[in-house]
Formats: sequence, structure tokens, C-alpha cells
Amino acid sequence: MILTVLTLLVGATRQFPQLFAASARSYLFLVLSGLATGASWWCYFRALSVGDAARVAPLDKLSVVLVALFGVSFLGEKLALVNWIGIGMIAIGAWCVTLKT
Repeated sequence: MILTVLTLLVGATRQFPQLFAASARSYLFLVLSGLATGASWWCYFRALSVGDAARVAPLDKLSVVLVALFGVSFLGEKLALVNWIGIGMIAIGAWCVTLKT
């Protein structure tokens, strides 16, 4: 599906020549990204089929928190206080959704 939409987008913007200018490394990372995305969705749907959606979906939302933490830890990104507050709110919200009353 993603490949179809991408092809339509590239065709609509007449960017096909730039596709051939990309390096082999760029294509390798695109392929690896596609495989990781497919594996992620497969795992997500598998988890939904064996677990409660109310417990599986919040785990997916924690990816935002993990990306922010990895960005700071490994890429040297700097986050403002408001960013940290948002990350904390996402983490707390994901945890709250998993609670059973």
C-alpha cells in the first residue's frame, strides 16, 4: 500500500528522475525501513489478536516516548521543558489506559 501511494505521489510531482539519483545505501535503508515497518505491524496485529486492545494499544503509543529518549541518548538531541512534559504526559496516559477499574 505504501509503495502504491509513494509511486502515485512521485508520479504526481514528476520526481521520477530523482529516484535514479539516490545511492544504493539510501535504497538499502528504505528497504530495511519497509521491512521493519511490516514487522512492526505484524507484531502489533498479533498482539491485538492474543491480548486486550486496551493493554496493547498503549504499548504502541510508548514508541513516541522511546523515540524521544533514543534521540536524546544517541543522537544528542536537546529537548525543551515543554517537550519533556509532553513526553511524560504520553507515558502517564499510556499507563493510565492500561489500568482496570
